[in-house]
Amino acid sequence: MRKSHPLRRVVLATAATVSGIVLLLSLKPASDPGAAQAAGAGAQAQEAAQGGAGAVVSGTMTGDAAQTQYGAVQVRITVVANKITKAEAVQAPKGGTSDQKTALAVPKLNADVVAKQSANVDTVSGATYTSEGYKKSLQSAIDKANASAGSGQGQGSGSAQASGPFTGDAVQTQYGAVQVRITVAGGKITKAEAVQAPKGGTSDQKTALSVPKLNQEAVAAGSADIDSVSGATYTSEGYKKSLQSALDKAKAGAGASSGSGSGNAGAGAAQAKTVTGAVAQTQYGPVQVRITVAGKKITKAEAVQAPKGGTSDQKTELSIPKLNQEAVAAGSADIDSVSGATYTSEGYKKSLQSALDQAGG
Repeated sequence: MRKSHPLRRVVLATAATVSGIVLLLSLKPASDPGAAQAAGAGAQAQEAAQGGAGAVVSGTMTGDAAQTQYGAVQVRITVVANKITKAEAVQAPKGGTSDQKTALAVPKLNADVVAKQSANVDTVSGATYTSEGYKKSLQSAIDKANASAGSGQGQGSGSAQASGPFTGDAVQTQYGAVQVRITVAGGKITKAEAVQAPKGGTSDQKTALSVPKLNQEAVAAGSADIDSVSGATYTSEGYKKSLQSALDKAKAGAGASSGSGSGNAGAGAAQAKTVTGAVAQTQYGPVQVRITVAGKKITKAEAVQAPKGGTSDQKTELSIPKLNQEAVAAGSADIDSVSGATYTSEGYKKSLQSALDQAGG
């Protein structure tokens, strides 16, 4: 038998080594830590506004007001190309020691949101209630960005224009709640009204003085960038915050309408969605309603907040089940108040109307 020549063995070994190196190089990008890190960063950026693949979200989203032991907390975020660029508290506890805690906590929470791009922010020591309320409202704002992203996928090149009534969140002021409803047609505000405003004592005069002017300004400006009415600063500021909230909902509604293309094979199928109305403050506590809507009909109504403690427990147990049934039966907020629970009933109807406005009903 002939023996292999030593030089031939060297050539074969070298060829095998080169082939192995080429194979390793071809596999390296899939396990490259730098590539994996870049992919993770891309996913985090996409999750900034919780948008789906291909959905680009930009705009201002105001979360629902979260009630805490010391007052309401409400957060507004600004999103640019799926990244949270700004976070601010449009409502926060005030008065007494709450002023110090708010001044301590809110700037830290705002900064943490922009840094982490999510509602998974740290609770500020010494301001636990404010921090928890902040996170709840922040999550609500992110959820609205989610809805905007999901509904915006697959939309055409034409700009979407919102139409219909939109009710802003109730904003608490030193003299009472302010809540604004706008009517939008062709992307323009055609009507503005205050469905809640401070009342009683001198507040009646200030409301009568300021609200008509603010309504006119809102229609004329087409935005929340309007002047405060002299002598009614608190009411004006509350009005503008609630107006901005209504405009945010109109923007979200515009995105939703643009995503529904004609000729869709599944267009006839009713898709259920759940909408939570704004918190309505009553003399005995907040009321907040959540509805499930399918095919433009209310299929379920429930109170996620209702007055409690003392006689309120009995009134809530008496009224809420009846109001829930009435809401489903009527398909609107035009329902009867329950005898013996007038305040709860009125609060329920206001929050229900807010939910219907968001649902486009």
